[in-house]
Amino acid sequence: MVKRAGVLVALDVAQRTRALSLATELAPWVDGFKVGLELLMGPGPAIVEEIAAIGAPVFCDAKLHDIPNTVEAAARRVGRLGARWLTVHAPGGRAMMEAAVAGFADGNGGKPGILAVTVLTSLDAEILTSVGVDRRPAEQVGRLAALAGQAGVEGVVCSVHELDVVAQAAPRLVRVTPGVRPPGSPVGDQRRVATPAEAQAAGADWLVVGRPITTASNRVAAARRIVAELEESWKPD
Repeated sequence: MVKRAGVLVALDVAQRTRALSLATELAPWVDGFKVGLELLMGPGPAIVEEIAAIGAPVFCDAKLHDIPNTVEAAARRVGRLGARWLTVHAPGGRAMMEAAVAGFADGNGGKPGILAVTVLTSLDAEILTSVGVDRRPAEQVGRLAALAGQAGVEGVVCSVHELDVVAQAAPRLVRVTPGVRPPGSPVGDQRRVATPAEAQAAGADWLVVGRPITTASNRVAAARRIVAELEESWKPD
């Protein structure tokens, strides 16, 4: 783990060539890349292997959520592609998360890397209530983080606003925070966001940053500004 919070660039684009171009351009300046559903459902899972070959860790954000046997088989395949991390939905339950841990390790030679998604940063209390979850986001995150810790995952994905909840519920877990926006950046479809420095100060180990870097007129400069902000504000324990 880098001393400051690591920066993972979300390659939320549709084309293989575009994703590889962005990864090649930004690899010297950031700490890894996120491959999400748009790429996985377009160019396909092999893009994970291609980006990993550039030399940076790949966060495969597949958000698996199915019966344990199916999730285990899928996680095994992703592990063989060289992904450093793979996401699963924590509401799938402990058995499903344990299956993901086993499958991923079997595919990559015994390494950890399963991240449990708790509550999406696009959800707030009103939306959770509409789907039958009568808890505040923080309460739901705490419950799911504790369950994820019992399942043996490496970490969780959560909003900056629930980082302290995760630290209390499952202190050993790595904390990955999406919805990170530099000051002045559009919020887009996120509901619960923070600046890079705020997320780091709140206890995030890894930050997922997409459009503020990938749509910038000077992508390298945008990435370097974020890293510089993190290095300047980082305080050792």
